[in-house]
Amino acid sequence: MQTDKPQTFGSMNRRQLVERTLIGSAAAVALQSGSALAQEKPKPAAAAVATGSTATNPNLNAPVVAVKGGKLRGLREGKTLTFLGVKYADAERFGQPKPVQAWEGVKNAQVYGATCPTSPYTAVGSDELVFPHRYWPANDNCQFLNVWTQNLKPVAKKPVMVWMHGGGFTNGSSMESYAYDGKSLSEFGDVVVVSVNHRLNVIGTLDLSAYGPEYANSRHTGMADLVASLQWVHDNIEAFGGDPGNVMIFGQSGGGGKVVRLMHMPAAKGLFHKVSAQSGSASYRGTDPAAAIKGQQALAAATLKNLNLTGSQIDKLKAVPYLELLAAATSAGQSVGRELGMNVGGWNPIADDVYVMREFCDWADTIPVMSGTVFSEMQGTLTRGDGRKNQWTQAEIDENLTKAFGDKKNDIVAEFKQAFPRKKVQDVLYYAGASRGGSKSLLARKLEKGKTPVYNYLFAWEYPINDGITAFHCSELAFNFHALNVPEIKLATGGGPAAMALQDKVSGAWVRFAKTGNPSQPGLEWRPYTPDNPQAMIFDTVSESRPLHDDKLVSLLPAAPGRGGRAGAAPAGPGRG
Repeated sequence: MQTDKPQTFGSMNRRQLVERTLIGSAAAVALQSGSALAQEKPKPAAAAVATGSTATNPNLNAPVVAVKGGKLRGLREGKTLTFLGVKYADAERFGQPKPVQAWEGVKNAQVYGATCPTSPYTAVGSDELVFPHRYWPANDNCQFLNVWTQNLKPVAKKPVMVWMHGGGFTNGSSMESYAYDGKSLSEFGDVVVVSVNHRLNVIGTLDLSAYGPEYANSRHTGMADLVASLQWVHDNIEAFGGDPGNVMIFGQSGGGGKVVRLMHMPAAKGLFHKVSAQSGSASYRGTDPAAAIKGQQALAAATLKNLNLTGSQIDKLKAVPYLELLAAATSAGQSVGRELGMNVGGWNPIADDVYVMREFCDWADTIPVMSGTVFSEMQGTLTRGDGRKNQWTQAEIDENLTKAFGDKKNDIVAEFKQAFPRKKVQDVLYYAGASRGGSKSLLARKLEKGKTPVYNYLFAWEYPINDGITAFHCSELAFNFHALNVPEIKLATGGGPAAMALQDKVSGAWVRFAKTGNPSQPGLEWRPYTPDNPQAMIFDTVSESRPLHDDKLVSLLPAAPGRGGRAGAAPAGPGRG
């Protein structure tokens, strides 16, 4: 996934009328410790009569909830009660997150909070048509979350679904995709949906532990933010009708790596109860913590040197402008990586066997896990081929298969037909079967000591635009969030009956998993995965759970060419996925 996309604001979403009235103050407020201004409690709705208006805006008296620290004012959006830009923690640069100080009056929680700074984007991503983005003010103090709910009664005890965005540990945000709006998912599943911003890249992982005890966990500030957000959910979600004892975390690409890493973190114990890792995973087996720490500390030392600072001037690092800091650290990662012969500049949290363990924590044994990928990931028709694969003649199909596979063509075609009898044979040219290895490895590791079933999926639906676009990295997310009616999403998905039916199945599975730990739903049983019986839910025009035996097929396929589009699926790669 490219990181060189123009840093511009996308067109307004369905909150256009509200946000136009608030956006002037939002950017300034986002740069402070909170995203909203304290205001007086609204006057009774009868005040509308004085204006002579016969229509009352449902937000004339917007919903207010009390959380630890104070009161928050949200928005009514149809049936949904929405609270945006909620500050869940505060932190100095490189410092650990701390609870937000209590406030008087009522804070507005009506617009998104600041996102984490990232490298500037200078070109349009290849997936912008099918997975459109939007951008927002950014700064270090980016610990904000958003909540969508149908009920503000603490006794409601609705399942809670906490979304952790992709983009590796490099970029991305909780509002970057139009698909990430939790309103539709909350309404469809009658669940509480939460999405989270946290620190990334150099301000999320730079290891300054050699320069004083106050920086002991600076290598994990980004993951510490996520733990703090889950602690906030645990402490406050009942006020939004949620059940703190039934929290599912789900994330895609880099977000998939985040939710898996949280099972490696003692500090996260008791804060979540189900996990869905989508097109992303993580494993620390074989990691040498001492070597990893050495590399991260060498990167920090080289960063200081690049900025003409010494260890005794460490506090000055907090005031270095972000882009200067990022450039110095990026250059340091390259030079130290060459010197040590290891990757130290990917911004991935390392395992130190203190804050992040090499193996799953014992308490993770009882957590159900769902993991999967999409059919093409980053090697589909979106970035490869002539865009005509559904129009090829038989002669063209044979020519392209022979060119790609040579004398292995017949064996590959036979294996592909066995694995995917409903697909066109030329689709094998775009199958990212090797990407499934991370998910299958995660599920196998989880089963070693696991006390609950695990589930595998493959999203294979083809977007009906430009002669068909095979399932690309991020393609399932609009379906997860039940967001196909969002205008920017509907453009590429078409909004036809097949898409809408599939949306219900995908969202339905995630909601059922959040509620029960089993993604089966009426009319669509989803059987658990084991290495001996590799059941996978194939989401497509016809969806079904069946064994997906593709190991031989993957072994026959040539290595994928250089990636186009996002690189977020790779744990160390950049990308907004």
